[in-house]
Amino acid sequence: MSKPTIGVQMMMLKNKVEEIGIKETLKKVKEIGFSTIELSQIPMTPENVEQIKESLDELDMKVCATSASIKSMMPGMKIENLRDDFDKIVADTKALNCKYIRIGMISFDCLGSKEKIIEYTKELNEMGRRLKEEGLELYYHNHHVEFAKYDGKYILEIMAEESNPEYLGFELDVHWLQRGGVNPLEWIKKLAGRTKIIHIKDYRISQTIDLSGGMEGIMRSLFDMVQFAEIGEGNLDMKAIIDLAGETGVEHIFIEQDDTYGKNPFESLEISARNLRSLGFEDRFDHNNLLCNANI
Repeated sequence: MSKPTIGVQMMMLKNKVEEIGIKETLKKVKEIGFSTIELSQIPMTPENVEQIKESLDELDMKVCATSASIKSMMPGMKIENLRDDFDKIVADTKALNCKYIRIGMISFDCLGSKEKIIEYTKELNEMGRRLKEEGLELYYHNHHVEFAKYDGKYILEIMAEESNPEYLGFELDVHWLQRGGVNPLEWIKKLAGRTKIIHIKDYRISQTIDLSGGMEGIMRSLFDMVQFAEIGEGNLDMKAIIDLAGETGVEHIFIEQDDTYGKNPFESLEISARNLRSLGFEDRFDHNNLLCNANI
């Protein structure tokens, strides 16, 4: 049984990076108690990569995964992607002494077509093959959209079947699994061996609804009552999830709260950290106690 690290997905701190800078943001993450991060939605300019590296060295922290896309998420939207920027993404990941690259979401133009989903998966597989030659590994992160069905199979099942486990793994997000209508524990078991990274955020039903918009607004508010929540502030069995992650070979767990609903994200992380400590997982915060990244 492994003991996965528990760290922070930097997407939820992108505004803090813009506001106070990379170093101060990472310093605050370390003060809260976490020492591992996953990079996402932080511009990977040469200056930022160097500043991330310097800050991590100074603070004794680790990057355990970086992010990329296969192509632009939709036509006309230019973002760094493996089709056009393969060498740079590889170089940046290696510069940060990291070996995992994760794809945050399927390209939007693939949704609605089983054929396009299979074509996209085959390209993921090929990129994973190329990355393996570089000593790196590729993982795909789910949302709820992957639980639409084609011919009786979920999109995520199709992606698993149409790819080689040697070239493509999965980064399971337990909140999005729950929102997709499936059992997170069952899917961690189902993809055991292909899942080395997991995202955690809790699944909360809001206590109140907005009564100001009339009946139409009330009905809309009812459908919006599902919320992202700090760990321990929702309905998911986080202890069972984290324990099972260790039993199935997961190496890294990242807190990724997509929305804090006006709350300072550092405060949300402090709540999650406190609740994780109460569950007995404080030793997972320090990468020095656990396996993080192999040397590249």
